[in-house]
Amino acid sequence: MKMENPMVLLDETALDWRAVARVALGAPLALSPAVQARLRNARRIVERIVADGLRAYGVNTGLGALCEQVLEPASLATLSLNTLKSHACGVGEAMPDVLVRAIMCAQISNYSHGKSGISPELVDGLLALLNLNLTPLVPARGSVGYLTHMAHIGLPLAGLSQVRVAGKVIDAKQALAAAGLQPVVPGAKDGLSLVNGTPCVTGLLSVALFHAERLQKWADIVAAMSFEALRGQTAAFDEEVLALKPHPGSQRVGRNLRALLAGSEVLALAQGVRTQDALSLRAVPHIHGATRDQVEHVAKHVNIELASTTDNPLVLGTPDDYRVVSQAHPHGQSMAFAADLLRIAMAELGGVAERRIDRLVNPLVSGLPAFLVENSGVNSGLMIVQYVAASLVAENKVLSQAMVVDNYVTSALQEDHLSLATPSALKTLQVIANVERVLALELLAAGQALQFYPSDTLAPGTRAALALLREHVAPYTQDRMLAPDIEAATKLIQGDDGLHRIEALLDIRL
Repeated sequence: MKMENPMVLLDETALDWRAVARVALGAPLALSPAVQARLRNARRIVERIVADGLRAYGVNTGLGALCEQVLEPASLATLSLNTLKSHACGVGEAMPDVLVRAIMCAQISNYSHGKSGISPELVDGLLALLNLNLTPLVPARGSVGYLTHMAHIGLPLAGLSQVRVAGKVIDAKQALAAAGLQPVVPGAKDGLSLVNGTPCVTGLLSVALFHAERLQKWADIVAAMSFEALRGQTAAFDEEVLALKPHPGSQRVGRNLRALLAGSEVLALAQGVRTQDALSLRAVPHIHGATRDQVEHVAKHVNIELASTTDNPLVLGTPDDYRVVSQAHPHGQSMAFAADLLRIAMAELGGVAERRIDRLVNPLVSGLPAFLVENSGVNSGLMIVQYVAASLVAENKVLSQAMVVDNYVTSALQEDHLSLATPSALKTLQVIANVERVLALELLAAGQALQFYPSDTLAPGTRAALALLREHVAPYTQDRMLAPDIEAATKLIQGDDGLHRIEALLDIRL
């Protein structure tokens, strides 16, 4: 996936999900002097708390159920390092670099509000890892909220664990030395700040939103191709009629479909051939539009979370007039709801696409050759494409079960309500990956179906989409191995170039 990546400056305005996604995809990140001043002020408050001997959770006490155990100042650095070591117990394959970078960016954003009290040197260390492309090795699974992933990110700052550099996994201490960096010894509260808050889920959801925004555009393009191939009845997309149910998403999708299908001779000749179409065609604005509305809702709440301070405890005021407050801002309930909602919304895009694929390959409803190949019988055509789509949609149904309603108890009853936001976000990314492939399968089927019409009778929008597909996948005249074609179509949908070309042709932002 390609994206412009000029430097992102973290200043007075909080980062939004788009900025986090840009950093995740390779943009460098920098802090303004105002942010650096906030970091220094908060750190001086922590130092004052230690000097004053005021009991403060995680600053000079144990963690979780051990919060009543007060520790001596000499042991606070050990507590921080032990926090990273003990919490780094993730399992499974390492996360892709883009996801780790997203979490790191969200971490830095969280600290930048100046309420955590983390040592500025550690924030500088995270910035250096990001900007030098030294990516901590982070197992993908094992977190009920945030602790595990962020502990694995924090360890390399102290020269421990491993990082990935240019695709190679090397010892963190070696990587720091090669980059001219020194390990940082975490001090009071540093270990807790490095593992605390909601940056894990906000980072992951920022990447998920980046994919979702592109995918909903492709869904409209591919659905328009299927609609034309199946000679749909365009009255369902009438602007005046759709305005009578004015959900923003359905209005946007209706406008997109009208633009993509304008000028189609195929559709002009097909009007009146049936009273109305099946819902997978007639209700595209309503189904795709509802997904768009949920994506907007999730984006709003992710941006609110990124603008929030989600550490515990928080330090407020100045070193001479401060408060340290234990609260529950790291709880990820809002983000757990957001992740569940985004996952369900995206799964529905895949579900309705599979229904359209079935109609395209079924000669009983399509009016086209069976399985979209002329010489069927000896050729199976795109028969099994629909099987693959059904498999992915079935998988998404299981993955889309809500996690936010499931709760467990950890830390000896101290942490007795868990949001499960991070594993929910990881499931959302998996669903999105499946939907990319389902839409790629529909693109193949719709493109093959449109081959049965003279090119000059197609709408300019769908004709352009078909031409784009044909740059990567040839038409089917007889059976061939389909897996490479599916991969090529998937890569097309995962990119922006094709979208930009279609938008430029139609002079529209889909």
